[in-house]
Amino acid sequence: MARSKSRSGSSRRSASSEVAEVEIVSEESGLGFEVALAIITTVVLLAAVIMIDYDRGANYGEGMLFKGKYAENAASATE
Repeated sequence: MARSKSRSGSSRRSASSEVAEVEIVSEESGLGFEVALAIITTVVLLAAVIMIDYDRGANYGEGMLFKGKYAENAASATE
């Protein structure tokens, strides 16, 4: 007679062949705290650079954007 296979081996195969169910969770839409903080920081830094450039242009005739302001202020002050 032939030997019969043990049943424990077949139960192991059926347990390993089952697919584990995975729940897919979608991320929240919208801005996170870090993204909002980065945007606010960028806006504040740009405003600071523009304010400093305006001050340098208005008082010293230097700067990238407001060079002509010094000449206008000096001309209006002498009149």
